[in-house]
Amino acid sequence: MNAILLLPLGLVLLNVFALALVFLRAPLFRLPVYWPMVLNVGLSVAPAVVLGIGLALMLAVMAFVPSQALLLTVIAVVLVVWVLLLPNAAYLVTELNFSHRRPTDDPAPLWYDIVMVLALALSGVLNTLSNVLLVQLAYIMIVRPNDDDPYRHPDSWLLVGVTLVLVSVGIYLGRYVRFNTWDLLHPASFARKLAGHLRVPANLRALGGFVVVHTLFLGVLYLLIVAPVMVLVAAVSR
Repeated sequence: MNAILLLPLGLVLLNVFALALVFLRAPLFRLPVYWPMVLNVGLSVAPAVVLGIGLALMLAVMAFVPSQALLLTVIAVVLVVWVLLLPNAAYLVTELNFSHRRPTDDPAPLWYDIVMVLALALSGVLNTLSNVLLVQLAYIMIVRPNDDDPYRHPDSWLLVGVTLVLVSVGIYLGRYVRFNTWDLLHPASFARKLAGHLRVPANLRALGGFVVVHTLFLGVLYLLIVAPVMVLVAAVSR
């Protein structure tokens, strides 16, 4: 099997493993299924689904309605929806607070829940990194299709950095302001609630610290995990 194919296969297996642990927790320890985790796993893979749908739409436009304006519109809409959904992938990191456990006498052993939330957190992080990698590669293919070493230019890395900052902001808004993506459908109430939260100096400091730490965390993992993937992709494409 091609080594590159092992990477998405491993990511799919990690997501399936995490979801299986969530569902198996119920019959194994006679507990109800913790549905918020199931929902979060679904939201975690949603950005990749959006990218897949976007690619299909772009191919359809190029094949049946060749229009640069329409193509750019599709790309813009897909990217906006993708950016809005992407924090849901990394949001699985917040499952590490074990909020699903009973305060006392939880029948599920702690070792089981540790593995479950670690699998969830890792799947969310890797889902996020793989999404950003796909967009970086697509950007390079569009902007520098004939460049032998496109990664030496800072623009695609700036795109990665800005994306990870937005992801970190989105995680904070979801966890501490309790925003959901669909709250953006009500922009007035969204703006009022956000303004009220940020008027508190302590919240503003918390936001800054949260975004810096999480962006650095995701950025370091991106360099650690994604760089070898880029080497493989570059080697195969030559």
